[in-house]
Amino acid sequence: MVKMNTDKGYIRISNDVFTTLVGAAATSCFGVRGMAKRSASDGLVHLLKTEAMGKGVRVSFHEGEEAISIELHIIVKTGVNIPVICDSISSAVRYKITEATGVQVRSVDVFVDSILPD
Repeated sequence: MVKMNTDKGYIRISNDVFTTLVGAAATSCFGVRGMAKRSASDGLVHLLKTEAMGKGVRVSFHEGEEAISIELHIIVKTGVNIPVICDSISSAVRYKITEATGVQVRSVDVFVDSILPD
Protein backbone atom coordinates (compact mmCIF):
# COMPACT_ATOMS: atom_id res chain seq x y z
CA MET A 1 0.00 0.00 0.00
CA VAL A 2 1.30 3.43 -0.94
CA LYS A 3 0.74 6.21 1.56
CA MET A 4 1.06 9.75 0.23
CA ASN A 5 0.97 12.95 2.25
CA THR A 6 -0.86 15.87 0.63
CA ASP A 7 -1.81 19.29 1.91
CA LYS A 8 -5.31 17.93 2.66
CA GLY A 9 -4.17 14.79 4.48
CA TYR A 10 -2.99 11.26 3.74
CA ILE A 11 -4.00 9.18 0.75
CA ARG A 12 -3.59 5.42 0.84
CA ILE A 13 -3.70 3.43 -2.39
CA SER A 14 -4.05 -0.33 -2.06
CA ASN A 15 -2.23 -3.00 -4.05
CA ASP A 16 -5.49 -3.99 -5.78
CA VAL A 17 -5.75 -0.58 -7.42
CA PHE A 18 -2.29 -0.93 -8.95
CA THR A 19 -2.76 -4.52 -10.11
CA THR A 20 -6.08 -3.67 -11.76
CA LEU A 21 -4.63 -0.64 -13.55
CA VAL A 22 -1.56 -2.59 -14.71
CA GLY A 23 -3.66 -5.50 -15.98
CA ALA A 24 -5.98 -3.19 -17.89
CA ALA A 25 -3.10 -1.22 -19.44
CA ALA A 26 -1.17 -4.35 -20.45
CA THR A 27 -4.10 -6.21 -22.01
CA SER A 28 -5.12 -3.16 -24.03
CA CYS A 29 -1.81 -3.26 -25.95
CA PHE A 30 -1.74 -4.81 -29.42
CA GLY A 31 -0.58 -8.44 -29.53
CA VAL A 32 -1.29 -9.30 -25.90
CA ARG A 33 -3.60 -12.30 -25.40
CA GLY A 34 -3.85 -11.76 -21.65
CA MET A 35 -2.18 -11.96 -18.28
CA ALA A 36 -0.45 -15.17 -17.23
CA LYS A 37 -0.11 -17.09 -13.99
CA ARG A 38 2.15 -20.07 -13.44
CA SER A 39 0.46 -22.84 -11.49
CA ALA A 40 2.31 -23.92 -8.37
CA SER A 41 1.00 -27.48 -8.58
CA ASP A 42 1.89 -28.41 -12.16
CA GLY A 43 4.16 -25.55 -13.28
CA LEU A 44 2.04 -24.80 -16.36
CA VAL A 45 1.23 -21.28 -17.50
CA HIS A 46 -2.47 -20.38 -17.52
CA LEU A 47 -4.23 -17.54 -19.34
CA LEU A 48 -6.14 -15.51 -16.76
CA LYS A 49 -9.72 -14.37 -17.21
CA THR A 50 -10.48 -10.65 -17.33
CA GLU A 51 -11.66 -10.52 -13.72
CA ALA A 52 -8.42 -12.14 -12.46
CA MET A 53 -5.89 -10.02 -14.38
CA GLY A 54 -4.26 -8.78 -11.19
CA LYS A 55 -2.93 -12.25 -10.38
CA GLY A 56 -0.32 -11.88 -13.13
CA VAL A 57 1.02 -8.68 -11.57
CA ARG A 58 3.36 -8.10 -8.64
CA VAL A 59 3.83 -4.60 -7.23
CA SER A 60 6.71 -3.69 -4.91
CA PHE A 61 6.49 -0.49 -2.89
CA HIS A 62 9.54 1.63 -2.10
CA GLU A 63 9.05 3.27 1.27
CA GLY A 64 9.92 6.94 1.56
CA GLU A 65 10.07 7.45 -2.21
CA GLU A 66 6.37 7.12 -3.02
CA ALA A 67 7.44 4.91 -5.93
CA ILE A 68 6.65 1.40 -7.08
CA SER A 69 8.23 -1.34 -9.17
CA ILE A 70 6.02 -3.57 -11.28
CA GLU A 71 6.51 -7.12 -12.52
CA LEU A 72 3.93 -8.53 -14.92
CA HIS A 73 3.54 -11.82 -16.74
CA ILE A 74 1.80 -11.92 -20.12
CA ILE A 75 0.84 -14.24 -22.94
CA VAL A 76 1.29 -12.84 -26.45
CA LYS A 77 -0.09 -13.71 -29.88
CA THR A 78 1.96 -15.67 -32.40
CA GLY A 79 3.97 -13.60 -34.87
CA VAL A 80 4.31 -10.40 -32.88
CA ASN A 81 7.57 -8.57 -32.20
CA ILE A 82 8.16 -9.32 -28.52
CA PRO A 83 10.64 -6.48 -27.75
CA VAL A 84 8.28 -3.94 -29.30
CA ILE A 85 5.30 -5.28 -27.33
CA CYS A 86 7.29 -5.18 -24.08
CA ASP A 87 8.29 -1.55 -24.71
CA SER A 88 4.70 -0.65 -25.54
CA ILE A 89 3.40 -2.32 -22.38
CA SER A 90 6.03 -0.65 -20.23
CA SER A 91 5.12 2.79 -21.58
CA ALA A 92 1.37 2.17 -21.26
CA VAL A 93 1.69 0.92 -17.68
CA ARG A 94 3.90 3.84 -16.61
CA TYR A 95 1.49 6.35 -18.13
CA LYS A 96 -1.65 4.72 -16.70
CA ILE A 97 -0.27 4.44 -13.16
CA THR A 98 1.17 7.95 -13.08
CA GLU A 99 -1.95 9.50 -14.62
CA ALA A 100 -4.41 7.69 -12.34
CA THR A 101 -2.55 7.76 -9.02
CA GLY A 102 0.33 10.24 -9.25
CA VAL A 103 2.73 7.57 -8.00
CA GLN A 104 6.14 7.36 -9.67
CA VAL A 105 6.95 4.04 -11.38
CA ARG A 106 10.58 3.08 -10.82
CA SER A 107 10.60 0.03 -13.11
CA VAL A 108 8.32 -2.18 -15.19
CA ASP A 109 9.55 -5.72 -15.85
CA VAL A 110 7.55 -7.59 -18.49
CA PHE A 111 7.85 -11.38 -18.67
CA VAL A 112 6.45 -13.22 -21.70
CA ASP A 113 5.41 -16.60 -20.30
CA SER A 114 3.83 -18.06 -23.40
CA ILE A 115 2.93 -17.49 -27.05
CA LEU A 116 -0.51 -18.56 -28.30
CA PRO A 117 -2.08 -18.46 -31.77
CA ASP A 118 -5.08 -16.19 -32.44
